[in-house]
Amino acid sequence: MSRLLILPFAGPLLTAALLFAAPRRHTAHRVAGLAVTAAVLALAVALLVLTRDGTVLAERIGGWHPLVAIGFAADAFSALMVTVCALVVLACLATTAAPGDDHDPLFVPLVLVLSAGAYGAFLTADLFNLFVLVEVMLVPSYVLVALGGGTRLGAARVYVAMNLLASTILLAGVGLVYGVTGSVRLGDLAAAARTSPTVGVAAGVVLLALAVKSAVVPWHDWLPRTYPEAPPVVLALFSGLLTKVGLYALIRVYAVVYDGDPAYHWVIGTAAMLSMVVGVLGALGEATMRRVLTFHMVSQIGYVLLGLALFTAASLAAAVFYLVQYILVKTALFLCAAAVHTGHRTDRLDRLGGLATLHPMLALAFAGAALSLAGLPPFSGFVAKFLLIRAVGDAGQWVAVTVAVGVSLLTLASMLKIWGAAFWGEPSGSDGAVPARVVLPALTLTIVSLLLGPVAQPLLGLADTAAAGLLDPDAYLRAVNGR
Repeated sequence: MSRLLILPFAGPLLTAALLFAAPRRHTAHRVAGLAVTAAVLALAVALLVLTRDGTVLAERIGGWHPLVAIGFAADAFSALMVTVCALVVLACLATTAAPGDDHDPLFVPLVLVLSAGAYGAFLTADLFNLFVLVEVMLVPSYVLVALGGGTRLGAARVYVAMNLLASTILLAGVGLVYGVTGSVRLGDLAAAARTSPTVGVAAGVVLLALAVKSAVVPWHDWLPRTYPEAPPVVLALFSGLLTKVGLYALIRVYAVVYDGDPAYHWVIGTAAMLSMVVGVLGALGEATMRRVLTFHMVSQIGYVLLGLALFTAASLAAAVFYLVQYILVKTALFLCAAAVHTGHRTDRLDRLGGLATLHPMLALAFAGAALSLAGLPPFSGFVAKFLLIRAVGDAGQWVAVTVAVGVSLLTLASMLKIWGAAFWGEPSGSDGAVPARVVLPALTLTIVSLLLGPVAQPLLGLADTAAAGLLDPDAYLRAVNGR
């Protein structure tokens, strides 16, 4: 089974190459994109079943010497991320297929290349390969941001500039790590930063680059300046993949290279609380659905980092659970915003109204996801925040508890702001049609996320296994090193 680890990366990439060679076959693009993503989802579920007991699968492509081999590894954490992200890609492709928004011959191939880079980044066990795979993911994203021209070109320039800067920092960090250790394989870097200050500084450059790519405060400004200008469904896709790859890599590198060194907990905790507060305050001041939701991306990233800052079994399990449900919920909300834009050609709150009357299925999808994001029971967001706040409370970090609860209340206020302006009241003059097939993918993600509330035990078990692997990465390191 370990030899199949290359398929989540190679399958979409090879399919994209074939589609680039047949640009006029729109139906073939649509079918191929959905089919290969569904296949990746099925494979990811299989990996999840195999790793749910703590097993780690590893493969060195081509049988090369470990120092130069392209290594892939799957544990419960990485398999879980590939699974949820494949589901997100499938939902986004289905949303664009419904109204025919995937007519651009570049769209589906670019999405497949982007997703291939994301899957590969989750599965790689090498810092240099992580850099390469992140670039594989980012190159198509530059084009997707600019699709349609107009004001999107300006946002694309900011997006490209910031990500090139972050990529340069990442490559410099990888070079520094190699310079002081002679290796960039995670298996060779276990706890190296904890025993050598020089390695700690070099790996810190890597973490800085990943923090920029994850839009952690104070390196977050590029996100609300660029994401809302992207095509609506592209924004939903980005929300589920791009910053989450950076966040996943940040967690993995800190767990393996730093071994969760407590000396850095205050730094991560401070960044987490700043991200939570700055993100939610920014959301309260925005006037469009997409901009409100984009600022919430910054805020919710802070919750995940808060679990990392404590680095206990309970906090890491809560962070993993939170990350999975957050990806599903936030993608569902962005797909709802995309559906509104499809039918009404705007998502400005002052130009909308009565959407609950006009589109009840859309209202149901938005309401379920919004209440989960705010952390109300019995939704999955409540389970995630309860687990996280309990872990923080058990550690005696009452300031962090206060911030987490307060930000949740402000998140609810911003969701009510969208509901009151866009969904409640009398319909506005723009009563466009939103086909049910456009809303169905968002509703599906909302239902899946809602099930994670009352039926949380399977995901909790996987989150516990993932947390155990981060706390004690010996099994992961043995598999990566081929021992």
